[in-house]
Amino acid sequence: MKLFHYHFWTDRVEETENYYRKLGFTVGSRYAMEKGTVTPYHPPLEWEDFRENALLFRIIEVRRGKVNITFGAGKKPIFDHIGYLVSEEELEHICNRADVMGWKTEIGARRTFIFTPYRFKIELQTRKETVNDEKISISRMMIKGPDESFKRDLERLFHRNLEEIVFEEGEQLQLQEVWMYGVEGSGKDPNKVIVTGC
Repeated sequence: MKLFHYHFWTDRVEETENYYRKLGFTVGSRYAMEKGTVTPYHPPLEWEDFRENALLFRIIEVRRGKVNITFGAGKKPIFDHIGYLVSEEELEHICNRADVMGWKTEIGARRTFIFTPYRFKIELQTRKETVNDEKISISRMMIKGPDESFKRDLERLFHRNLEEIVFEEGEQLQLQEVWMYGVEGSGKDPNKVIVTGC
């Protein structure tokens, strides 16, 4: 089981993509709503090719090593979920525990989502091709939130201590900081997430 992913909604889609590209991430995919239809705008297309179309991007995926980040258009930055790479066996056990805890589970062909009572989802991913073998990976994350039972419940769900999740009390749920192995320096993305190399 490995923490590999985070997703948020943002009103700074292009700026967010540019920030992560400067850190060495590559764009895996871009999907926008256009006249009621989801349309791909994947590379080699660049923003200069479609910026004037005023597209509403549903999802943009950037990748580097064992890190996968997605974001889509929103009215303001909102932290949506984190993701773990899991085995089929781990997936089954985690979903069973979520059921016992009374948390809704949405099992899909491509990924599974667990809906927590904290206005926050957890993605469980079994497809290893969502990342590559480069040594870049997420070391840990600091998540702010109003409820201190958040981390305890996540540890119950995963049936282990979550050393990779640091919880800090705050007024609303937000991703505060992400530490990544293999990334140099420290900076703040356009959504106020601090990205720190380690």
